[in-house]
Amino acid sequence: MAERQYDSVLNIRTTGLREWADPNTLYNRYEATPYKALDKLYKNYKLKKGDRVVDFGSGRGRVSFYTHNKFHTHVIGIEAHDQTYDEAIENKQRYRTRAGHISAPIYFEYGLAESYEIDPEDNIFYFFNPFSIKIFRQVINNILKSFKENKRTIDIIIYYTIPEYRRYMDNKTPFQLLNRIKLPGMNDPLEEFLIYRIDIE
Repeated sequence: MAERQYDSVLNIRTTGLREWADPNTLYNRYEATPYKALDKLYKNYKLKKGDRVVDFGSGRGRVSFYTHNKFHTHVIGIEAHDQTYDEAIENKQRYRTRAGHISAPIYFEYGLAESYEIDPEDNIFYFFNPFSIKIFRQVINNILKSFKENKRTIDIIIYYTIPEYRRYMDNKTPFQLLNRIKLPGMNDPLEEFLIYRIDIE
C-alpha cells in the first residue's frame, strides 16, 4: 500500500520532507518513518494497552497515529518545529473523526525533546534519527534519571540507527540490545530497527 493510501486510512497527511531554516540546527529534517517499516516493526514487537509511548521528533504524527490506532495505547508526540507541530494538531483533529472510539489518549507537545519531562508511566520511547548525538545523550540521560526514580521496564526503539547513537547505547548506557529488526529489500544498512531495554533489577 502506498504512503498516501496509508495516510488516507488514518485520515491524516504525513508525506513529504521539511528542512529546518537554520542549517546549523541540532535537529534533523522532518521525514516520516515508512509505513512498510512500521508494519515490519509491529509484526515483531507488540505493545500492551497499558504502555505509554513517547515519539521524539514526532513530526506530523505518523508513528504516533499508527501506533495509537493499532494498539489503542497512550501516545505522546514531541515536536520542536512550529509549523510541523501545527500540522500534527490538524492531523489529530482529522484522525479523531475516525478513531473517536479509541479511548486511549493521544496528544502532541510542542517543545524540545531534551526539555520533555519524562512521566513515571512513560515506558516506550521512539526515535527516527531526530537530532544530533548531543541531544540524544541528553534525552537518554533524562530517561535513565526517570528509571532510577521510578523503576520499570523501559524500551528504546530506534529506526535508522546512526553509528553515534549505537556506540552511545552500547558503550555508555545500561540498556541492552533486545532485538534487531531488519527490513528486507532496503539498500541502506541503517534502515533497520534496534530495540534496547532496561529492566527492573
